[in-house]
Amino acid sequence: MGVLSMFGELVNEFLDALTLARWQFGLTTLYHFLFVPLTIGLSFLVAILQTAWVRTGKVKYLRLTKLYGKVFLINFAMGVVTGIVQEFQFGMNWSNYSRFVGDIFGAPLAMEGLIAFFLEATFIGLWIFGWDKLPKKIHLATIWATSIATMLSAYFILAANAFMQNPVGYKLNPETQRAELTDIVAVLTNPVALWQFPHTIFASVMFGATVMVAVAAWHLKRNQYVDEMRASLRFGLWANILAFMGVGLTGHSLGMVMTETQPMKMAAAEALYANASGADASFSIFSLGTPDGFHEIFSIRIPYLLSFLSNGDFTSEVEGINNLQADYAAFYCGAESSVLTCPSGGMFMPIIWVTYWAFRWMIGLGALATLVSVVGLWLTRKNRDVPAWAWKVAIWTAPIPMLASLVGWVFTEMGRQPWLVFGVMTTESGVSPGVPAWAVLVSLLTFTLVYGALAVVEFRLIVKAVQAGPPEIESADGGDAADDGDVDHSKLATVY
Repeated sequence: MGVLSMFGELVNEFLDALTLARWQFGLTTLYHFLFVPLTIGLSFLVAILQTAWVRTGKVKYLRLTKLYGKVFLINFAMGVVTGIVQEFQFGMNWSNYSRFVGDIFGAPLAMEGLIAFFLEATFIGLWIFGWDKLPKKIHLATIWATSIATMLSAYFILAANAFMQNPVGYKLNPETQRAELTDIVAVLTNPVALWQFPHTIFASVMFGATVMVAVAAWHLKRNQYVDEMRASLRFGLWANILAFMGVGLTGHSLGMVMTETQPMKMAAAEALYANASGADASFSIFSLGTPDGFHEIFSIRIPYLLSFLSNGDFTSEVEGINNLQADYAAFYCGAESSVLTCPSGGMFMPIIWVTYWAFRWMIGLGALATLVSVVGLWLTRKNRDVPAWAWKVAIWTAPIPMLASLVGWVFTEMGRQPWLVFGVMTTESGVSPGVPAWAVLVSLLTFTLVYGALAVVEFRLIVKAVQAGPPEIESADGGDAADDGDVDHSKLATVY
């Protein structure tokens, strides 16, 4: 007991519970999000592959459906396990936040569990066990229902997150000091959620597509399953390019909504310190600032572009960091301010270098993955021979859209700071009172070790499934099925 007491006192002296709680929630959320985009993207792409099989009768599409369906199921199972921890953390480390906005935040989370996840679990079961029991078109409908359910699940989660970015549909009860839900429709149709949703879905399709490209490249490099993997490769390359176009279009709209609802985040994303318009409101490609974050030292900029990205107008004004800091300090830390709205030190700027570079890494990594796909389509045109280096590049491209999504979420959440709910509650106000730093540190280390072990298990299971390749499908007469042959449906369910 003496050693534990000394350990607790030492941790509490050098670390604070707020910082550790933020690290824990951030790390576990990003870890969980490793599985979310692949689940969403692969379920959609697998549904397209199965549709191609049902419509054409070509067995190569069925084999690809089986292969990527197995990867999808492994990933889905791991996502469920890691996602459960997220909701427990609200009560563990963020009880003040849970009490304050639980009436609003709980509604979309409950809908996600009772509606979306219920549909996911139901139709996944039907899809797994219905190969030899359901008619082909009915069975096809189950994977489409699964894909729609995964997207619906994402929407409810994003609606909850959008409330933190742009609180709507609520009122503050002065007696209970809680935010109370007044309009669930407003919460679910939050403009941040309406644009964040398609942006996330397109990014997820990019990740699923690059995984398909990597798997195909690995086998084609070894000259295995050439017919199937050629189809997988071209399909993945085109899906990635089209999805990136969707990411760009929705990202532009989301950026304009962000400028309207969270101008400080846009200013920090561009390292814009003073109000600017027209040629002065330029997009920063590279920027260096002073250590205090208040002044720019050097930058490389594109004139007019920031005005267009922020408001869709090349001459519009964009508010700067210093101007917004002064306005926020006067409004949220003034005479009528609340303890919930004035952060320590009265600072309303996020960490500028994190927000600035996360925004650029998000765009750059997505563009890099798309560039690889464009080059891949050129190299593989008309069944030409592909150089060995190209296969290696394709394989290592797989995690790039995932990394882009991760830094995108770092930008989204870090750019909101110091707010937990923008304009309503600061992050430091939402942490659980009375929870010592050492307790948070122990749970943080425990989660890190457990999640690390689960990551190894997940990776090995997926690699094993991928290396096994698409399963053999037997024809009705017992021989190998040709592309136009009849498939013995009684044996399809055994693949899983």
